[in-house]
Amino acid sequence: MTEIAQTSRTLLLVDDEHNIISALKRTLRYDGYTILTANSGEDGLALLAQHEVGVIISDQRMPHMTGVEFLRKVKTLYPKTLRIVLSGYTELESVTSAVNEGAICKFLTKPWDDDLLRENIREAFQHHEMEQENLRLTRELQLANDELSALNQNLEQKVVEKTREIVHSINLLQISQEILEHLPIGIIGIDEQNMIVASNRCAEQIFCQPPGICLLGLMAGDVLPDVLLQLLQNLYPGDLVQLDGGVVSLNEGVSVHVVISTMGDISQSKGTMIVLSPLKES
Repeated sequence: MTEIAQTSRTLLLVDDEHNIISALKRTLRYDGYTILTANSGEDGLALLAQHEVGVIISDQRMPHMTGVEFLRKVKTLYPKTLRIVLSGYTELESVTSAVNEGAICKFLTKPWDDDLLRENIREAFQHHEMEQENLRLTRELQLANDELSALNQNLEQKVVEKTREIVHSINLLQISQEILEHLPIGIIGIDEQNMIVASNRCAEQIFCQPPGICLLGLMAGDVLPDVLLQLLQNLYPGDLVQLDGGVVSLNEGVSVHVVISTMGDISQSKGTMIVLSPLKES
């Protein structure tokens, strides 16, 4: 069995004969155990209430409370302890049922073999420590799972909130787009590469685009008349300005009032916006 990092090993010896207790302590004196002793089951239970014990060795034949009766109580109160009965061959039948029901983990006989006794105790502590380590790892795993579950719930909540924000933004964008489309003025947005990236229905009507063809994606130099292109050249790159271009005549005899603004004042957008207000014919 693989050794686990050893903590303090506390062993409880229960026997009503003082010479047996002394002999056991001599046998185990070099094994590094913290040894507690009791001369009855009642005293043993009192010690267990005060100390954390890993392994118990109890005599079977004791007055008032037999070893089996004592260890049955221990199993109920302290089920993680390893419980060993040390008794004679003649009492084997009296402990068999206790072994079968798990109240006793091991039965050792008197007189005992020192090396065999020490080996059994060592293995019992290894088993106890492995169970304790498994419990510790289980608790840590449960804690990690709880933390992960909390993180997942938090993430799900953030996804829900972010989704709600996105849907809200999309709705606002759709509303803004609808308002833009129905404005009685032409709006044209041009990016830093002089591509038209925004336009509305009025702007397309002003420039007499064929049905089904929009201005988006076209280069400003290929669509806008020279009079507007000249106004655009008056803007200095990087400046936040608004230029009132006055009234200009476009193709087909269409006159509009032109205002040109650079983008970036209240947003991170870069480029130019042209506002064209058609003039009513006299």
